[in-house]
Amino acid sequence: MPAKTVKVMIVEDDPFLLRMYAEKFEMENFAVVTVDDGRKGLRAAMKEMPDIILLDIMLPGKSGFDVLVELKAEENLKNIPVILLTNLSQREDVDKGLKIGATDYLIKAHFMPSEVVEKVKNILSKSN
Repeated sequence: MPAKTVKVMIVEDDPFLLRMYAEKFEMENFAVVTVDDGRKGLRAAMKEMPDIILLDIMLPGKSGFDVLVELKAEENLKNIPVILLTNLSQREDVDKGLKIGATDYLIKAHFMPSEVVEKVKNILSKSN
């Protein structure tokens, strides 16, 4: 029996980055759900039940921080690992993200998409 396809949800409002990350994950045989707005991200998470979520912080509709708080408050979503993938690199933003429940906090400028894929694989291998 083939291994279950892992579903990653990417919430990112920059169309170029969204497409780039989506293509990188698809090349690694992930099922990819893309969303370009915070409010839609919450609805999509409830509907899609992804295995892991990559979440930008600066989003239209609702900030990534607000989305993360709501995800962690939902009984059926709270155990989904969330990686904040953002350009906000201030220490207080990192601390806030981790405090409200992010599994990891990646600054876009510091990671190649392939490195982000590796981070996701590592987190998922630990959670199984």
